[in-house]
Formats: sequence, structure tokens, C-alpha cells
Amino acid sequence: MSRIKVLLIQDVTGLGTAGNVYNVAGGYARNYLMPRGMALLATKGALKQAEEIKQAGIRRRAQERANADAQAQMINGKRLIFTANAGDNDRLYGSVTSADIAEKLSELVGFNIDRRRIQLEHPIRDLGIYPVQMRLIPEVTSNFTVAVVREGEGWSEAETRAAKAATQKAPQG
Repeated sequence: MSRIKVLLIQDVTGLGTAGNVYNVAGGYARNYLMPRGMALLATKGALKQAEEIKQAGIRRRAQERANADAQAQMINGKRLIFTANAGDNDRLYGSVTSADIAEKLSELVGFNIDRRRIQLEHPIRDLGIYPVQMRLIPEVTSNFTVAVVREGEGWSEAETRAAKAATQKAPQG
């Protein structure tokens, strides 16, 4: 199995950052990195460009970080409310998914939200209030709240239901 040195042109998740040289499997370089324009063979000419590529990568990451920070500020503390049909036991007929949350959050903040960035272990299937976290980039997250209520209810009913559920779950004695 041959290994070759490549110069990354852009950041590659799981491998490294733009402008750095890495020793990778030949097939990975030839079949994945190079055809996608992510890397070049680490030749003398390419190594001369390495510093320039590294600086461009640093600037791009700084810009992404600034954008993510700004978006996180807009999202933090937001409160979304979903109305749903539910049975007597507060169980929903259906569920609220990360795609539903992303769509409603996008409308609220005015920019596109990728549903895959919303940290929801499983779809919400019960009435109540749920803290939700969204990972914009690996080092930037934001927190907001989702309430699921019956038709005609609002935040006050959701908070009342959440308080009642908390007292029922609290140990007696």
C-alpha cells in the first residue's frame, strides 16, 4: 500500500486544514482528494504555494466563525411554538422533527437553517417544552426552546403543563 504526500487546498474533515502537507494512502489521494479539488501532490511548486493556501484557509475559517457567531446570537434564546393534535395522555398524533424545527426557525431568523445542525436525539412526540441545541460549526452552538401545545394553546399553557409534569416526576416524601 503506497502512501503519498499531499498538500491540502481546503479543510478536509477528519484529515486536516488547508495549507498543510499530509501523508495519505495513494488511493485516497488519487480517487477522493484530488478529483474533488481538495488536495495537490506535494511537489516543490505546490509547497511554495502552501503558505498562501494556509493564510487563505485561516481567513476563511475566521469568516465562517464570525458568521456562525452572528447567527448564534440571532438564534440564542428564541422560542418556537408548534401546535399539534394530541391524545388525552399528551402524546402527539405524529411528531415534531428537526426538519419542522429548522423550517420554523428559518422563517423566524430570516436565513436558511440546515436541519442536520439541530441536535435532536429523536423527534418530539409529546406536548411540552424542550430545550434544543444547534451546532452551527464545531466550536459554535446556540440554544433555543421549542414548545409543543394543543390547538389554541400558547406559551403559558405549555409552561403550566411542564410545571405540572415536573411536580409529578419529583420524588414524594
